[in-house]
Amino acid sequence: MDEIKIIKLINGDDIVCTLAKEQLPQDSPLLRLERPLQIKYVSQLTAKGLRDYIALIKWTAYTNDLIVTLPKDKIITITKATDELAKSYYDVSSKYDLIETPKRKEEEKPKPLSKEENDKYNELWDGFRDKKKTLH
Repeated sequence: MDEIKIIKLINGDDIVCTLAKEQLPQDSPLLRLERPLQIKYVSQLTAKGLRDYIALIKWTAYTNDLIVTLPKDKIITITKATDELAKSYYDVSSKYDLIETPKRKEEEKPKPLSKEENDKYNELWDGFRDKKKTLH
């Protein structure tokens, strides 16, 4: 479990991953990450008060690539993950290929009003407009 790393990015994101065994040359400005998952901190209000927990989500959600390159100048620090986080990472990353890519939701088109609904709607607005004219 020593190979599980947490990478803190300059934008504040925390990424948990393994470093790819085959890296680019030492002088390359890029680092190769394998199966990167973003750590999302979630607060939850419980009967005992506020409780924080983490969720691991696919960092590069719109690709099936297992290896992702990251510019080294976007990294603040790289640290070793705790055993607990490493276990969570193994559990989630073992199903990395099965994590669904978010689908764009088709916007629901509003259904047209029936004649009766339309008449009621117009009647309400007509009443509102009439009251508005009499206010001073």
